[in-house]
Amino acid sequence: MSNSSSITQFLLLAFTDTRELQLLHFWLFLGIYLAALLGNGLIITTIASDQHLHTPMYFFLLNLALLDLGSISTTVPKSMANSLWDTRVISYAGCAAQVFFVFFLFGAEYSLLTIMSYDRYIAICKPLHYGTLLGSRACGHMAAAAWATGFLNSLLHTANTFSLPLCKGNALDQFFCEIPQILKLSCSDTYLREVGLIVVSLCLAFGIFVFIVLSYVQILRAVLRMPSEQGWHKAFSTCLPHLAVVSLFIITAMFAYLKPSSISSPSVDLVVSVLYAVVPAVVNPLIYSMRNQELKDALRKLMTGLFSEAVNCPSSSA
Repeated sequence: MSNSSSITQFLLLAFTDTRELQLLHFWLFLGIYLAALLGNGLIITTIASDQHLHTPMYFFLLNLALLDLGSISTTVPKSMANSLWDTRVISYAGCAAQVFFVFFLFGAEYSLLTIMSYDRYIAICKPLHYGTLLGSRACGHMAAAAWATGFLNSLLHTANTFSLPLCKGNALDQFFCEIPQILKLSCSDTYLREVGLIVVSLCLAFGIFVFIVLSYVQILRAVLRMPSEQGWHKAFSTCLPHLAVVSLFIITAMFAYLKPSSISSPSVDLVVSVLYAVVPAVVNPLIYSMRNQELKDALRKLMTGLFSEAVNCPSSSA
């Protein structure tokens, strides 16, 4: 029997023992990762370079893209490397770092999604007060609060989890270090302290989710009073995708951390973790770019400018 002080590494979930399927997993995750890098990278570059997009909505979207890049980079590359090199190992420090950054980035992202719902509520329901309530200083403070909330929440959970005595081996049934999987290795009732903290955190998250839903109910009521169908389309195209992302994120995360052990299995845990840890980072750029004409126009302008520079550069040097 070992305890946490003697554990130097953990063993992550192996998707398969077949070498061909391991390589298939590597290429699949590589494609997903590159899609997330490209989509979020284009959003960040486009918003940062276009002055017309320096508004509260796009400022928060830029922050969301940064968080998505960080979250998927915390989990997917290590899983890809393990499949490529046919190993399951992650160091104790690496596992602690994964837990910290997963909670930090996901906590900050959820706070930011809440702020984005407030932004849409003010823009649609109280447009005359938009500039007053969401000035540049207020937006900066709200974004900083979202990042700080994620950091403090992550620090609390990471310190509490890795202070637990672990004596049930070092194998985790997950492709990244996830707190519920680490708690299964605990040999003391003190793990209930972390379980309690998770329950409290998720109850608060659910309360915020109710606030988001109520905000969108108010938005829906305001939209239905609009005389033009164009206003309906603009409001729905902005709000419904956002609500879909929030719903996917909170429902799958709550299921992952609160599901009873009777329905827990490596396959179920894997699917749920992919839905909340991988899918949003890939889907968010598609949702916000494909249904946003301003962003598509700015992206087209950026790509046209880059292409023109690339064509003119060789001719000018010649």
